[in-house]
Amino acid sequence: MSKLIRPEHYHSFLDERQTEHGIKLIKDFFQQNLATELRLRRITAPLFVLQGTGINDDLNGVERAVTFPIKDLGDAKAEVVHSLAKWKRLALAENNIKPGFGIYTDMNAIRADEELDNLHSLYVDQWDWEAVITKEQRTAAFIRNIVERIYATIIRTQYLAYEAFPCLKPFLPEQITFVHSEDLLAMYPDKTPKEREDAICEKYGAVFLMGIGSVLSNGEKHDGRAPDYDDWSTVSEEGKVGLNGDILIWYPTLNRSFELSSMGIRVDHDSLLRQLKIENKEERTKLYWHQKLLNGELPLTIGGGIGQSRLCMIMLQKAHIGEIQASIWPEDMRRECKELGMNLI
Repeated sequence: MSKLIRPEHYHSFLDERQTEHGIKLIKDFFQQNLATELRLRRITAPLFVLQGTGINDDLNGVERAVTFPIKDLGDAKAEVVHSLAKWKRLALAENNIKPGFGIYTDMNAIRADEELDNLHSLYVDQWDWEAVITKEQRTAAFIRNIVERIYATIIRTQYLAYEAFPCLKPFLPEQITFVHSEDLLAMYPDKTPKEREDAICEKYGAVFLMGIGSVLSNGEKHDGRAPDYDDWSTVSEEGKVGLNGDILIWYPTLNRSFELSSMGIRVDHDSLLRQLKIENKEERTKLYWHQKLLNGELPLTIGGGIGQSRLCMIMLQKAHIGEIQASIWPEDMRRECKELGMNLI
């Protein structure tokens, strides 16, 4: 319960019926606009994959996947996906998607090790997207362009929510600011990574924080990233490390920073080997997915995930993600949330 944020004088602007209407409106509008903006085709994605193939995303490398045996496969184990970061590249190859085009899908996951609070649930729903790029597009300038286009879609969605429900006053800035994690450390050397995110988001309103996963000048990482999806060890044209990052916004309802999306240019042959070596995970080169990448059978890509419930949460200005999605919460959290005006589904 110590992690529950208790905003003073909170009340939902929308009742239950309006909330459900708003969720549908936002999800339909955003995914269509994202697909048009980035030229993405919708495809169907798996809820689980076979264990031991290297296809599942292992996030920071410590989260346990939900597993179960499959009777008709001799009790071989399946894992509920954490995300589809690696699976999407297989899908792009199988569908022969050309550079400049991509795919998106509804990703549903169960993260049993999540610490439950206003933003974190056992149930994760994202729009996972991935697009094929050329070798020349593996630059920091290219990812900035993609971020600006995604953020423009978020701003259009905010206007839609305001048009549908005028009580929801827009609060996001028109432009997103780009900051590298090394520069952020220099700005706030005495703060923790989370405190640095809060400070920079409160200052600018919306930030793309770049270069997440590599060790900074203080000998620590801003945050962890698995070594085999985002490329965080390639030096960009500015001489800084990383071609990935997070879209963060300042959320007045909770008076804190708020992550909407994690994305990046994905590893190629060389950066995969380099990052596996850095993380002492070189044994992964023997796995099915990693072999396909190292053998040149997967395209160069950029991709990420955008939280569906999180986007709806900020657009409808809710204080708890449980007001948007149905999940399991501790009974004492449910009770206190109700007292605070957060009616969890």
